[in-house]
Amino acid sequence: MVVATGFFDGVHVGHRLVIRQLVEAAAVRGDESMVITFWPHPRNVLQKEARSLRLLTTLQEKKRMLQELGVDHVEVLPFTKDFSAMTTQEYLRMLMERFGAKTVLLGYDNRVGSDAMNPDQVAVTAEDLGLEVIRTAMVPSVEGYAVSSTKIRNLLEAGDVQGAASMLGYDYSLHGVVVAGNRIGRTIGFPTANMQLYEPLKLVPGNGVYFVKVETVGKSLFGMCNIGHRPTVSAGNARTIETNIFGFDEDIYGLDIRITFLRKIRDEVRFASLDELKAQLSRDRDSCLKY
Repeated sequence: MVVATGFFDGVHVGHRLVIRQLVEAAAVRGDESMVITFWPHPRNVLQKEARSLRLLTTLQEKKRMLQELGVDHVEVLPFTKDFSAMTTQEYLRMLMERFGAKTVLLGYDNRVGSDAMNPDQVAVTAEDLGLEVIRTAMVPSVEGYAVSSTKIRNLLEAGDVQGAASMLGYDYSLHGVVVAGNRIGRTIGFPTANMQLYEPLKLVPGNGVYFVKVETVGKSLFGMCNIGHRPTVSAGNARTIETNIFGFDEDIYGLDIRITFLRKIRDEVRFASLDELKAQLSRDRDSCLKY
């Protein structure tokens, strides 16, 4: 096995460079490629203040993306406090003995053990164990910013779904099931599909109205999605994800839905009346239809 290891949240453009190098290295050597990743996120296990850390990809999404990039094997290790106590040498030896690692791909900032070795020390330790080491290039930048999962989370929380997409290499999406809402949208001519996420830790973009692609009941459609607390209806509402699907009015309660974010239209606003809200929704729809 030629092995790369890490959390790979988002499988963004920086990760993709690493994975391409992994797959190419395995092909040149006549070996197989393997990504070893973890679940849950280490910060959610080790840092109390980070236990609400929201993720860019569910475990299933991450595995699918890695496989689509040509990785032969994706192994998921449960991340626990005991697991986190392994030293760099113990971890690398485990890769060899348990997974047949012959070659290990190390990112420019890869740290794999509790002893907090820097990447150069990790490489020396690996070579001492008999592992071939491949060092990857520096992480790419987009518009002057180094690509990172943290930066992408910040962009999404600010509603900049286009900026996030430029770093991810694809448009960000949410996946869930349609649940019953208060049906107020239907009374003003804008019925919505309310989504409940399959993965509660999946990051939801910042509040506002977005132009989105919608996949449900085998159809690919467009719509506008509101994320927020619906302040026009009443105060203190729970945060919801509700989408008006253009040209579609089927009953899809209990069915699967995926929302892909294409661009933000506006911030969430409290209107004085439902009539004002309806007028703004008409303008929002016109804005989306232009795109």
